[in-house]
Amino acid sequence: MEIKIRRAVIDDSPRLLELIIELAIYEKAADEVSVSLNEFQEAGFGNIPVWKAFVAEENGIIHGFGLYYIRYSTWKGCRMYLEDLLVTDKMRGKGIGKMIFDRLIQEAVEKEFKGMTWQVLDWNEPAINFYKKYQSDFDAGWLNVALSKEQINNFNNLL
Repeated sequence: MEIKIRRAVIDDSPRLLELIIELAIYEKAADEVSVSLNEFQEAGFGNIPVWKAFVAEENGIIHGFGLYYIRYSTWKGCRMYLEDLLVTDKMRGKGIGKMIFDRLIQEAVEKEFKGMTWQVLDWNEPAINFYKKYQSDFDAGWLNVALSKEQINNFNNLL
């Protein structure tokens, strides 16, 4: 298996939308996906893109992605907000999620973000356990998860 992590391009949009639907089904919210392909593409690749993504690809097939946008904190400054991280069901457990997440951390370092935040459902134990490996901070309810700038800059020491 030779997985390549690369930036998403507009031609990836249909597959990304398929994976977003797969994620919504997994999160028991399939009916909540309402974004159209055109809207999704415009938001990511139009005149004023609001999201960026990395994809995990093997032999031209995208098996996972991490999609983020820049969130501004009045207390902290620019931070990466990880909107979604997904690896297809059949490819889980092969280290692909780690590859995507590590690339996202690298992006945060390169762009000098002041940290990363995201949410994980409180019943999603595999995801929670994954994020705990990064010594992430957790809140209650819809778990708000964060890595500080120091944790991002020192993520190699966390492994």
